[in-house]
Amino acid sequence: MAHNMVGWFEIPVNDMNRAKQFYDKVFKIDIQIHDLGGVLMGWFPFAEEKKGSSGSLISHESYEPSDKAGVLIYFSSADVEDELRRVEAAGGKILQKKTLISPAIGYMALFLDSEGNRLALHSRK
Repeated sequence: MAHNMVGWFEIPVNDMNRAKQFYDKVFKIDIQIHDLGGVLMGWFPFAEEKKGSSGSLISHESYEPSDKAGVLIYFSSADVEDELRRVEAAGGKILQKKTLISPAIGYMALFLDSEGNRLALHSRK
């Protein structure tokens, strides 16, 4: 396979504007919202030349936020603590503080976003 296996992800949201504000604040980005025939999508910034996949917030009746069900997405970070310290102020909740996985793998943390989705952060330091 000539590329990474994950090419796209979608995070369910109930309130697109609230979710956009949460992710913009935590990750210091500017999500662009698009209405695609009644499906609202908030696209994460994408850089073609960088590693990893991109994805979107999505608001549609067939998507439901969850703190337990489904896939757990890990956002890459220079230091997990950078984003983690902004989670609660942005309307989320920290579920697991920065935790060492192993010296070879690095650190992780878990949080709930403003919509009730369980997500994770990963960093080498």
